[in-house]
Amino acid sequence: MEAACERTMILPGRAATGTTGWQPALLMREQTLAAVDRARPVLYVHGATFPSACSIMFRFDRVSWADVLACVGFSVWAFDFAGFGGSEAYPDDPQMARPPGQPLGRAPEAAGQIERVVRAVLAETGAARVSIIAHSWGTIAAGRFAAAHPDLVDRLVLFGPIVRRETVRETPPLDPLRLVTIAQQYQRFVEDVPAGHPPVLLDRHFRLWAEAYLASDRHSAGRSPPSVRIPNGPAADIMAAWSGRLGYDPGLITAPTAILRGEWDSLTTDADAAWLMAALTGTPEKRDIKIARGTHLMHLEESRGDLYRATIAFLQGTEIAP
Repeated sequence: MEAACERTMILPGRAATGTTGWQPALLMREQTLAAVDRARPVLYVHGATFPSACSIMFRFDRVSWADVLACVGFSVWAFDFAGFGGSEAYPDDPQMARPPGQPLGRAPEAAGQIERVVRAVLAETGAARVSIIAHSWGTIAAGRFAAAHPDLVDRLVLFGPIVRRETVRETPPLDPLRLVTIAQQYQRFVEDVPAGHPPVLLDRHFRLWAEAYLASDRHSAGRSPPSVRIPNGPAADIMAAWSGRLGYDPGLITAPTAILRGEWDSLTTDADAAWLMAALTGTPEKRDIKIARGTHLMHLEESRGDLYRATIAFLQGTEIAP
């Protein structure tokens, strides 16, 4: 596989003043082949608990999702939301402190960060639009952005999307931030796999991934057990969606849209996909693609190759290869 040019950049932020709010500095990543003209940018929007280095940029046996996309001619971009990975953490400022019930990093704020990154990508590449791949909670923020800025979005992939349900009756107040351990992440990788089925994430891969996850927070080793601190806004957005208050209107999305999900994904079920397909009333093209032997974290599992192929086919506007 041809090596892609890799680089990182920091999108500058600004401190809060008496007239303007805090704007976080955001880490952006790019992978593009040297021979590619960057005319087809694709932006990855990560989910609720781990940043871009642990998702689209993470290499399994020396190959990442970004590598595969770059090798077919896309200019691949990713970033970390505020409070994740290499982006600026929320300030330990008493004036910005929030009590329980006001978690940090909710979808409206996250959609604003996506807009900043998209405009930076378009300025860097000279493209008129960007395609977006969003995962899990990130689909709420990306859906909100795509609905508000249809002129900036070419094609939209909603991977394991969170959709509206009516299953949560009460939403307890959440702290602004929370800690996530490796044991908690491992449980997410195994809980949806049918009993008796071989693991879909190899132990040797998980060990390397766990190291990268803890490395995404420079303070993780100082906690017992080691853990990563993340904003709790995504969890609040998911609970709101499951109590009937999805953070965007899918009917306002006009870009061609694909739902990509694993057959064992309990967070994006057949019923969830059917609801979202019906709600996507404004797009001229929509697809629901279910991939065998995959869970909500399929991009880190043994079925990831099928996910890669389905994503490429949709972004290229072609039928999915068998």
